[in-house]
Amino acid sequence: MSEHDYTSTPLWQDTLAPRPGGDAQAEQRERLRASYVELRRKAAVLLKENERSMPDYTVHDISHVDALWETADLVCGRQVTLNPAEAYVLGCAFVLHDAAMGAAAYGTSVRDALGEKRWRDLVSVAYYHRVGCWPDQETLNAPPKEIADVCRATAIRETHAEQARRLVDQPWRSSAGNEIYLIEEVQLREVYGPLIGDLAASHWWPVSRLAGEFQHTIGSLPWQPSEWTIEPLKLACVLRLADATQIDSRRAPTLLFSLRDPRGTAREHWRFQEHISRPHLKGDRVRYTSLRPFSSQDAGSWWLALDYLRDIDEELKSVDSLLHDLGHDRLAARAVAGVDSPERFAELFRVQGWRPIDATVKVTDVPALVKSLGGEQLYGDEPEVAVRELIQNAQDAVQARRALQPGFAEGRIEVRLTRTDDGWCLEIRDNGIGMDEETLVHGLLDFGTSGWSSPGIRNGLPGLADGGFQPSGRFGIGFFSVFLLGDRVELVTRRYDAATQDARRLTFDGPALRPLLTPLPTLDWVPEGTTVRIALKRSPNDVKGLLYKTDDDRLTQLVRRLALENAVPIHTWEPGTTAPDILAPFSLATGSPDEVFDRLYPPEPDSRRVGEEKQRLQMRDEFIGRATELLDDNGRRIGLATLWNDMYYLSRRNFRGIVTVNGLLADESISFSGYLAGQPSRASRDRAGLVANQDQVRLWMHRQEQQLRGNGQFGDPVQLELAHTLNNAFGELASDIAFALTADGVLRPADVAHWAEHKSKVFMATGVPLTWRSRPPAVYHYLSGQTVHLPDNWIVITPWVLNPPLSEVFPDVANRDPAYEYARNDTALTWQKEWWRLSGGLYGLFLRTLCQTWSCTVESLLAPVEQRNWADARHLNEEIPAPISGYLLTRPPA
Repeated sequence: MSEHDYTSTPLWQDTLAPRPGGDAQAEQRERLRASYVELRRKAAVLLKENERSMPDYTVHDISHVDALWETADLVCGRQVTLNPAEAYVLGCAFVLHDAAMGAAAYGTSVRDALGEKRWRDLVSVAYYHRVGCWPDQETLNAPPKEIADVCRATAIRETHAEQARRLVDQPWRSSAGNEIYLIEEVQLREVYGPLIGDLAASHWWPVSRLAGEFQHTIGSLPWQPSEWTIEPLKLACVLRLADATQIDSRRAPTLLFSLRDPRGTAREHWRFQEHISRPHLKGDRVRYTSLRPFSSQDAGSWWLALDYLRDIDEELKSVDSLLHDLGHDRLAARAVAGVDSPERFAELFRVQGWRPIDATVKVTDVPALVKSLGGEQLYGDEPEVAVRELIQNAQDAVQARRALQPGFAEGRIEVRLTRTDDGWCLEIRDNGIGMDEETLVHGLLDFGTSGWSSPGIRNGLPGLADGGFQPSGRFGIGFFSVFLLGDRVELVTRRYDAATQDARRLTFDGPALRPLLTPLPTLDWVPEGTTVRIALKRSPNDVKGLLYKTDDDRLTQLVRRLALENAVPIHTWEPGTTAPDILAPFSLATGSPDEVFDRLYPPEPDSRRVGEEKQRLQMRDEFIGRATELLDDNGRRIGLATLWNDMYYLSRRNFRGIVTVNGLLADESISFSGYLAGQPSRASRDRAGLVANQDQVRLWMHRQEQQLRGNGQFGDPVQLELAHTLNNAFGELASDIAFALTADGVLRPADVAHWAEHKSKVFMATGVPLTWRSRPPAVYHYLSGQTVHLPDNWIVITPWVLNPPLSEVFPDVANRDPAYEYARNDTALTWQKEWWRLSGGLYGLFLRTLCQTWSCTVESLLAPVEQRNWADARHLNEEIPAPISGYLLTRPPA
């Protein structure tokens, strides 16, 4: 007998236990009791297997089942009673409800039981959450072990309730080939089995589903008293509350915790349940207390206990409301004591050495949050961002439909700008997968949750991963960018496999007000997919209007600027036109250099700009000759670009380098020309880091350097412009690359020794009013623009500032001297701190080489400058009276 002696509980004694003295129903009672005891004996073996599949979970064996008789007594009190038939059915449901929490209950592998489509969807989501990107087909077929283990546990947890429903009718084969059923008596299994299975599964359902599933009373069997009828709704409520309230230290034994050593959240669950005493009823409140105080090390477990008991409290209140509203007898337990505040909870769950303060982030007004973050506060005053996000959502929807409906080849996106009586309207429509009401409410409107990675969406659309679907959405807030464009928004949607009457309309009258969800009139035909209409708050041609950043005030140019690659045709309708401009599908990863250039920097449609187009074609030829691929570890292109964007300075056109996220414009940079694939570094997606890692970018840079050298384009100007970038990337600079200017012209690392060997002093100019240019290389006065002829012992180093995203791949601090990192926290500017700052860049390169030439140390050069308070300003000539800041480096005596 387990320590949970279910046979001594009032519920068992009043229903199935033998009655001393005369018992008119002794035979019937014995028949039910014997069947239950046999079921319990067989199921105990099955339940024992749970720990093999879910070792991090608290105890889910037969002791948990036995304890449910105790907690069922607790929640029922004396207000609700059960007859023996109800007790038998409820007891069988107790046994089976968690019996499928192990792989042994499935009769095959969990993967096979789940089905290949759902399994691959699980792998896809688990991989995304762990790695941050969607898996390829090879990974889906053979996921890493840690991903497979997570998916197996998730599959068991999500399907165990439905699998429990099947266990009543599931036979097992004995060694002799005979069939073994958990309930052997055929009549009990056939009559009560379906109800037992439904009850076992129902503990995983929402409370709102119970009334619809368990509407009717079930009569007694012919051999039972007529009053032994069964009320399924009552049993479903008792089961879910008995299961919810059964948490205490018996489910988390200390020794077992030590042996299993659970990790992560599971560890916190074990820790808090170790502390909990058996619950008891006080009034209509279930009261839990801690067996010992929670130390500061267990603060996380204390807060988890509060959250967990608040969930139980919500469950109790929901069931009580259901029974009350339906006119049924209410159960005795209706809430949990002490969970309304941390202070009251601490009276029951004592703490030691710390005090709980409820300082968690609370969102009490979601519409106000959306108003604050769904528009300018999150995305900035850039209305084109909303168009980008809506195009991305539309493309995801079409791609999802393609994954689920093989052969669907008519996918398209339509972007339309129209003049209305009240102003302007932007409409973006797709014929993709569409949304049902559940997806609208719990996917689209769940602010901050990316619906494609949620289990609910994946379960409702099984097979997305199997079809190769890899969505672009990430943060779950892209839709709310529509409020950059206007407050009045209408969304009409119909799922691709649903009837017209299932279409829904969602309307917003500003982000601060709650949206209105309505069905559409039954006579209206609604196409599959989704349409979003926004009443623009300002004219598209106004300052900061929708077309503000276009050259020709055309919607087509805006769409082409944003959608640099697309898997779905985009039809753009200008106001008043009868035919759309069609942007055909294109892949940056496979396009030729001339095609990529034309997509990034398309020709202007205005025939009057013949000169600009001629210049653009010259730039294209330059790009084709210079650009090289940036490849990932699998050899796939994740960029095609030229290092350094001197093209940016050679034309009126904007030839900035482009960082794309899922093929859409995310960021621009003058550090390169072409495109580099990126990933968003913040939710607004106006800044993006590169997908490539440092080694991949270094290889691309090396190829670019070789390309420039081979083309004869690596002259002094380009060397001076790239010296800082190459030094940051490789931690050193090739000896033949110019990095500074002197009276003799450009200076290379190989020339420093010859230049400095006969000098006793060197003045290293460090800033304004002197600056430099590279084309042609020269030093000039910043204010006057006058070219400066440097004295013989002066040097101007040319650290051209590296811009994002390359500066984020190779930050300035990466190559600094680690021996002096301790000095970064010095409050005064010591020579050690200044050396640490200079050591990673071109100044550090020069100082190291100078030390080698003069056979001295960095300290001997910089310490005297520190003693002069870093005030080594020098006058250049009478024409430039202002002093030049810098460091006078003196050669130490031999």
